[in-house]
Amino acid sequence: MPDLTTPRLFSPGPLRGSIDVPGDKSISHRALLLAAAAPGPLQIRGLNGGRDVRATLEALIALGIEVEGSASALALHPTPLRDPVGAIDCMNSGSTARMMLGVCAGASVHVRFEGDASLSRRPMEPVAAQLRAFGAKIDTTEGHLPMTLLGTPQIETRRFILLSPSAQVKSALLLAALFSRSDIEILADRGSRDHTERLMRYLGADVTWNGQTIALRGGLTRAGDIDVPGDFSAAAFFIVAATVTPESELTVRGVNVNPTRTGLLDALRAMGADIELANPREQCGEPVADLVVRHAPLRATTIGPDVALRAIDEIPVLAVAAAFAAGDTKISGVRDLRTKESDRLAAIERLLGAAGIPVSVEANAVTIHGGKPHGGGASVETHHDHRIAMAAASLAAGAGPVAVDSDTSIDVSFPAFIETLRSVQRA
Repeated sequence: MPDLTTPRLFSPGPLRGSIDVPGDKSISHRALLLAAAAPGPLQIRGLNGGRDVRATLEALIALGIEVEGSASALALHPTPLRDPVGAIDCMNSGSTARMMLGVCAGASVHVRFEGDASLSRRPMEPVAAQLRAFGAKIDTTEGHLPMTLLGTPQIETRRFILLSPSAQVKSALLLAALFSRSDIEILADRGSRDHTERLMRYLGADVTWNGQTIALRGGLTRAGDIDVPGDFSAAAFFIVAATVTPESELTVRGVNVNPTRTGLLDALRAMGADIELANPREQCGEPVADLVVRHAPLRATTIGPDVALRAIDEIPVLAVAAAFAAGDTKISGVRDLRTKESDRLAAIERLLGAAGIPVSVEANAVTIHGGKPHGGGASVETHHDHRIAMAAASLAAGAGPVAVDSDTSIDVSFPAFIETLRSVQRA
């Protein structure tokens, strides 16, 4: 069990220079899972090296997939999945639990899924219910982990309607169809992140989607090597820190700028941020660019649910940006933040409150009463949530010292975060 009580004091100072960020965490999960269904061996380069992605990799190994190499260049040799010897430990990774459930449902294996205390509080019934309609036999623990899959005796439903937009539920259904060699149609998506569809198409699948309806016919036909672009969610902390800190000018190289993920950019630009997308290109079906960020004064704005959906993982650091904008910034469509790694709405209140910025929380919205945040060395409880710990660093860059009770959770997605920050921050 890792040490979860390592405190950290983040310091102020402008960010100048250039950095790389880890491979995109969402794409890394999907690259591993789709590689296991590819028609032959392939190599994945630039995998995210955090604990979440390691959970998915170790789950595939437990199911019989042969791997060799390291995160920088990992070779996978697909083979029919087998029942694992013991339970699959999803650690703190909701992506692993939900999408791996789809993989195993499609492969009709018998498996028990477990996770840490935080993951065991997060809802699993939305994905389990859809996969039961597919034909899988799944038992959860009052809608949570541990959960047990007893195989998929017969494929039943092949046409699904999502009750709410969810990339993980959608992906679990697509993976179930892929591993069972079934056609599938999914309706009412409303624009959730489309990394699964893009990577399936790159690997030769007949998949179509228009932001609302997805159709998959047949399997993967190509074992093309995968290069994972930089993680926009990891870049977000540096984007905001450079935006709110005077004298900053920072380039973040090779970042995924998929429009289903870049709601933060739209929101920051509406607030007056100075962000340039340089050297745009495509990488394995995903749009990629270098992000050039310069300090700029911000103004309050209103952010609707469509933008919030495309920035759902970045809402804590977007709230940090709003703390520096005079006036009230309201962000709607954030109900799901209650059931992330921590209650992130409560975490936003704690974090900004420590810098003297009031926050008003409603059932599905949060309002930041921005102005001039002042860190002053106040300590913030993160509840072991990596995004809250890193958002504290963004706040400290422009507001003054901010401490967190633990920085160990950062290893979930960005093990080199502190070293990367030190390399470009000038006291």
